[in-house]
Amino acid sequence: MSTPTRDDLIDFIYAEARMLDDGRFEDWLALWMPEGHYWMPLEWQQKDPHSASSYLYEDNFMLRLRVERLSAERTFSQKPKSRCNHVIQRPFVDEYDPDANRYITHTSMHYVETRLDEQQLLALTARHELTLVDGALRIANKRVDLLNCDAAFGNIQLLP
Repeated sequence: MSTPTRDDLIDFIYAEARMLDDGRFEDWLALWMPEGHYWMPLEWQQKDPHSASSYLYEDNFMLRLRVERLSAERTFSQKPKSRCNHVIQRPFVDEYDPDANRYITHTSMHYVETRLDEQQLLALTARHELTLVDGALRIANKRVDLLNCDAAFGNIQLLP
């Protein structure tokens, strides 16, 4: 692909959610730029991940560790493994700039994570910063804002 269409961007968001739902974490990890960050702010409308605590602010190294932990046979906290489901609203394309190779989407979703008898439902928005590399879309950065970020949560094992 030389220049992605808006539909390409939207399809990418759906495909990423399906990878996570299917537990294809290695494929999901391959979507990321090496310098990308996955950020989940702790505070409502938090402006920056460095001036306040976050639920997570993971670089490629930390994302790789998370994927390795989820895939490992000796991760006893994942026996049986957690499962998730993303129910996503059609993403908005907030920024479409082929000249700068910068594309930003905004997606509202419900995320359900379950393991044994426990189930957790999160309402959230995801902001993807995408870029085109060698004809394929890649995630430059991803920000996930929890609607009720100021509530107490249990462990989120997978990735909304």
